Amino acid sequence: MSTPLVLKKLNLPDMTRLAEEVAFMLSPGDCIALTGELGAGKTTFARALIRAASGERELEVPSPTFTLTQLYETPRFEIAHLDLYRIETPNEVEELGIEAALLRGIAVIEWPERGEDRMPTADFILSFTDDGDGDNDTRSVTMSSNTASAPRLARFTEIRDFLSVSASAGTDYHLSYLQGDASPRRYARLIDGNGKRSILMDSPKQGDGPPIQNGLPYSQIAHLAEDVRPFAAISTALNERGFSAPEIFAHDLNDGLLLIEDFGDAVFGSEVKRGRDQANLWQRATDTLIALRASPPIQMPLPDGTDYQLPKIDRHVLNIETQLLLDWYWPSVFGKPAHSDIELQFTRAWSPLFDAVLAAPFGWLLRDFHSPNLIALDNRKPPRDVGIIDFQDAMIGPHAYDLVSLLQDARVDVSADLETNLIERYLEQVSTTEAHFDADQFRFVYAALGAQRNTKILGIFARLAKRDGKRQYLTHLPRIWGYLARNLAHPGLTELAAWYDAHLPADIRRRGIAL
Repeated sequence: MSTPLVLKKLNLPDMTRLAEEVAFMLSPGDCIALTGELGAGKTTFARALIRAASGERELEVPSPTFTLTQLYETPRFEIAHLDLYRIETPNEVEELGIEAALLRGIAVIEWPERGEDRMPTADFILSFTDDGDGDNDTRSVTMSSNTASAPRLARFTEIRDFLSVSASAGTDYHLSYLQGDASPRRYARLIDGNGKRSILMDSPKQGDGPPIQNGLPYSQIAHLAEDVRPFAAISTALNERGFSAPEIFAHDLNDGLLLIEDFGDAVFGSEVKRGRDQANLWQRATDTLIALRASPPIQMPLPDGTDYQLPKIDRHVLNIETQLLLDWYWPSVFGKPAHSDIELQFTRAWSPLFDAVLAAPFGWLLRDFHSPNLIALDNRKPPRDVGIIDFQDAMIGPHAYDLVSLLQDARVDVSADLETNLIERYLEQVSTTEAHFDADQFRFVYAALGAQRNTKILGIFARLAKRDGKRQYLTHLPRIWGYLARNLAHPGLTELAAWYDAHLPADIRRRGIAL
């Protein structure tokens, strides 16, 4: 068991806030046990927890005292709310489908002790007591966990402590989970009592993982950020150069916690779904990249007095990322690893392309400059009218990388016509300001990096589906193949195109992935 967290004299707003914080922590499969006498606050807490997890503060949450079970669908997971007060014997627990509920989502259980040994092991136990202070209607809550969940409870405590001293209104805030993407980072929106909004970034230091090449883990080979220091340094640097990255309001670099500026909900992908003009948004982002060329990355100071230096893209990065296709996509389609001869041909086809890419002019390479990470800031002047997030994995590398990330967006269709128009806009404007700019070289590097990036994404999306159970990414595969075909049509990529045509022809590309 973990060291319990004891919270005393919680009023109703405190209980609601605690429920919001617990909801932020939860993951599918969690079992939450609520114990305490009648009137101790279990149902009040459960209602607040379910509302927080659903994102609907006014959601009707009836007590399951008589029905025993109530089910709720939320954007994150299904919630089963159970009240065992009225069961007559522990045997009735087996009829309630708790184990099945945990396979679909989470279970919040009041009076779990009545189920005795028929109950699953609780991940988190919250014990409620009435403080009995007369006119002061307050409760005390003791929160503990099983051994496996102890690190999460410790992280929960770190976040509470961080927010208690970092939020602009102290402990007077509402917290709501923000749906993330494919990364292990988590985000929540805070709205304090004065209406000020900010974003909590929960990004604990990532372990190195197993060594896979030359004794190094994937994250080090691919130059992926392992803590929040790169984000903090790059955000400050971009803002100082006249771009819009989130301002950092508070930080704990050692614990991986940041409180940052909230750019709002006008995310490019969501705005397009709402009917906004895609061409206008993508043009704004293209112009931002043009402006970024004039501001070379240099050593960046951190809030703790140290410096951060962007890593340079290299052959190891390019190779390990393209290898994801053979490591994950190939066996998911064919049911077995690629033969060594096929892998050797693959490596040989890429080698001259990597040489050419690494010989191109270098500058900022934000790496994930695409619709989920771009936010329309209509009240700001260019280039600050595009909010940029999720850049902690940035490197120094070819300028074309970020443009291809934008114009071959993995999650939003970008037509060939729009892509062509914005490439021409980019080339024309850069040619007028950079005397030695080589447009033909840029087109080739764009196609080569587009092929490299989309090859990587095919592998990543297969990995997310097969290893992590995130099957929603498979819906994007036809789009990725379409982009890859555009890149392979460049005359400088004929050898790579021949490899794809021979080993992953059109009929294979349409084949589903075996999970």
